[in-house]
Amino acid sequence: MVANGLTPAYPVHPGEIIKSEIEYRGISQRKLAQDLGMQYSVLNEILNAKRPLTEKSALLFEAALGIDAEPLMQLQLKYNLQTAKKEKKFIDKVNKIRKISAAL
Repeated sequence: MVANGLTPAYPVHPGEIIKSEIEYRGISQRKLAQDLGMQYSVLNEILNAKRPLTEKSALLFEAALGIDAEPLMQLQLKYNLQTAKKEKKFIDKVNKIRKISAAL
C-alpha cells in the first residue's frame, strides 16, 4: 500500500480490514467463525494480525463477506514484506548477501 510513493509507517494486515468490515456490519466474530467453519481462536488471531491470512481463508472471507480474495492476499504479501524489512538481523543478512553477489 504505497500512496504518493510513500510507504506506510506500519504495515497493514488484511485482518484489520476484515475486522473493520465485520464490526461495521454488526457481525460477531463467533458467528462469522461458525459460518466459515473456522475455530473462533483462528479467526480472532487473523483479525488481530497474530496469524497470516491464507489463500483458503481469503476465499472463505470472499464467500461470506463479498470481499475479493486477491486484494486481501496482495495486502498480506505487502504486510509480510514490510514486516521482514523491519527485522534488522534479517536485513543485515540480506545486505551481506548483496555485497557478496556484487563482488562476483
